[in-house]
Amino acid sequence: MSVNVYYDQIKYRIRKTGEIKRFLEKVIRDEKKIPGDLVFILTNDEKMLEINRKFLKHYYHTDVISFDYSAEGEINGEIYLSVDTIRKNALKYKSGISEELLRVMIHGVLHLCGYNDGNKDDRDKMFARQEEKVSEFENRSE
Repeated sequence: MSVNVYYDQIKYRIRKTGEIKRFLEKVIRDEKKIPGDLVFILTNDEKMLEINRKFLKHYYHTDVISFDYSAEGEINGEIYLSVDTIRKNALKYKSGISEELLRVMIHGVLHLCGYNDGNKDDRDKMFARQEEKVSEFENRSE
């Protein structure tokens, strides 16, 4: 598995990238999938809105967009993250930017693993799994 992180026109940098990468691999394996190649691109609201409009025909801001290139159970994809929206959500939910960033990274990976959030039942299931994984990361033994 390879996980790469790129920064597009932002100053924020992820801390503990090695730990996070290993944990995301575990998230994939826990879903009975094979870790492949993941690319995370951290960018700003303006770029995310452009991507959302161009590829998804959505005309609103979002914190995460996943592009799934998976095949035969191997998880591959690009996950775009808006640091601007993540920062706003961290303040809104009083979670801290590092925790909120981890949350959306997990959310993006779960999308690649087959989870959806298009209706209430799917969203509830996905968010429950996401929060379980956030807690697992925070409570792991160092």
